[in-house]
Amino acid sequence: MTKPTLLVLAAGMGSRYGGLKQIDPVGPSGETIIDYSIFDALRAGFGKLVFVIRKDIEQQFREIVGARFEKRIAVEYAYQELDKLPPGYSLPAGRTKPWGTTHAILMAQGVVNEPFAAINADDFYGQQAYQLLAHHLTSGTPDYAMVGFILKNTLSAHGSVARGVSRVNADNYLTHIVEMMKIEPDGNGAKDTGADGSITRLSGEEAVSMNFWGFTPALFPQLHVEFEKFLKRAGGEQKSECYIPATIGELVTTGQAKCKVLRTNDSWFGVTYREDRPQVVESIRQLIAQGKYPEKLWA
Repeated sequence: MTKPTLLVLAAGMGSRYGGLKQIDPVGPSGETIIDYSIFDALRAGFGKLVFVIRKDIEQQFREIVGARFEKRIAVEYAYQELDKLPPGYSLPAGRTKPWGTTHAILMAQGVVNEPFAAINADDFYGQQAYQLLAHHLTSGTPDYAMVGFILKNTLSAHGSVARGVSRVNADNYLTHIVEMMKIEPDGNGAKDTGADGSITRLSGEEAVSMNFWGFTPALFPQLHVEFEKFLKRAGGEQKSECYIPATIGELVTTGQAKCKVLRTNDSWFGVTYREDRPQVVESIRQLIAQGKYPEKLWA
């Protein structure tokens, strides 16, 4: 049985957070969120790590993050650069913003040749999420998968967040997903403010994507097609991004893919804003006190 690969999307600098948050310590022995993600992935049975990074952070990232795992698991790198575009397309003058998570995953083609999970480097997903996805990825199914979290458990008290809000059928397959870019707590629920100022009320119980996905390599040619569609539509813009929830939503609604939604009871937390960090540190401390993680991850 082929062990799945963990693809870690770590090219972003975290502009709202301020600094390279992927390597910011949050554990009692200097662990980063990536450390906890990889610890959970290893005990769930993942067999390889691939980090998607930028060339300009490569040395720092390899020294601080990659080096600590290379003796434990196979580690490879893929590179997300703004000018890595399909033939016939070029970088618009003045654009500095990355092309989004669809483009980031696409950069791993040729490096990832087995079923794989894709995660954000700065998100803590919990042990159960990795176990659920590892089981799915080793089951032999061609279906993709999304780990679904409860919206109200993923909000920040310090600003708005972007979430892929999903609809799921009776068999727990994704039927529709909408990327909402400015979701905030609103009483017992939440609200999203659209670019036009319109308000969408949410119950807070919706299943949302936190960018924890399971795929097979069949995804890569599909991403090529969808990313080119995006470039034709918005490739000349300065800030538009091609997000993986929207891309998977398109593949699902057009019948090109099926995506199982794996519901987890674990709480998600992350460092969207610098003010979120103390809560992340405290949440990890509580998980250690409950015996879910050791005081020191790597002996």
